[in-house]
Amino acid sequence: MVDVGSKAHTARVAVAEGRIVMHANTLALIAQGHAKKGDVLGVARIAGIQGAKRTSDLIPLCHPLALTRVTVDFALEAEPPAVRCQARAETTGPTGVEMEALTAVQVALLTVYDMCKAADRGMTITHVRLLEKQGGKSGHWRASDNNP
Repeated sequence: MVDVGSKAHTARVAVAEGRIVMHANTLALIAQGHAKKGDVLGVARIAGIQGAKRTSDLIPLCHPLALTRVTVDFALEAEPPAVRCQARAETTGPTGVEMEALTAVQVALLTVYDMCKAADRGMTITHVRLLEKQGGKSGHWRASDNNP
């Protein structure tokens, strides 16, 4: 692990997003709450939060962090049919929370896949990326429109 012992403790924030693209009828199942396994977005939200909290168990050499806040939000998109997930992770400490935000998005989208795979095995998780980070020596960073 990288030594962060001498780094200043600052407020740290990271925001990440991603999408899972699916058939329109699968999106309708999610929107109407008719998925066989239950409330897809509710379960996926909890899974994303748990994923953020367990990031250091999943990613080698990632520091365990005392997260002060994690939010996971979803938006249904009609064209192409998709669920967009955005996660925000926060802490105060010597290292950032980018990995926690990215992990929250991935775990939440994997949960959507798991809960809907009986209806649509061709779903695709795509465009997972960091949107913004704040705190620490590097300050405030935002993804530009030029990033893929």
